[in-house]
Amino acid sequence: MNLHVREGEFVSVVGLNGAGKTTLFNAISGLVPYQGTICFGTQVLKDMSGAAIARGSIVQCPETRELFGDMTVRENLDLGGYHLADKVRADQLKWLFELFPILESRQAQTARTLSGGEQQMLTIARALMTQPKLLILDEPTLGLAPVILEQLSKAMELMQKTTPITVLLGEQNVTFALPHADRVYVLEHAHIVWEGSPSRFEKEMGRGFLEAVPSELPQTAQARA
Repeated sequence: MNLHVREGEFVSVVGLNGAGKTTLFNAISGLVPYQGTICFGTQVLKDMSGAAIARGSIVQCPETRELFGDMTVRENLDLGGYHLADKVRADQLKWLFELFPILESRQAQTARTLSGGEQQMLTIARALMTQPKLLILDEPTLGLAPVILEQLSKAMELMQKTTPITVLLGEQNVTFALPHADRVYVLEHAHIVWEGSPSRFEKEMGRGFLEAVPSELPQTAQARA
């Protein structure tokens, strides 16, 4: 498997549930053992702990969210930015509330009482509080209503316009993954079977792939870049 994410890119990895997206992301984040080489710039990540990788500016938003449910929205965000100077933390919060306005009005609410969509927004916002260079998003749209997907899409668009952050997105929801992507990888059974631009994806993988709901995505995708 060869996957490249250039600085400042938004790269989408699409595939069915079980294709290997989470395992790939956990390997990058230092959470599971693996064979091969993973590099971040000139730094080889092999044998680095997950904590060390996170301190090195690679931050993953897991599919399971892992929020502190009994803590407030603001407390969860402050934990993400605990290492920042007061002025920098305040500026980061202001920017995040522009991305996710609902979180500003929910600051005193405990995380467990938020809706699923609001929890997903908080998960992403908390990760962004760390000011990562590489943000990994693992299935951020899973189980969310269309209105929330639209809000997340707008937030992704604003994030791309207002920050040089690099994003690696794993998704079954192709219609969410493509509009923001600079490049797309298709993952199947832990193997990359296609790589290219979103426009090429639509032409070579077919409208059926684009329009299918996640559970109906085709089992094979053999087009090659």
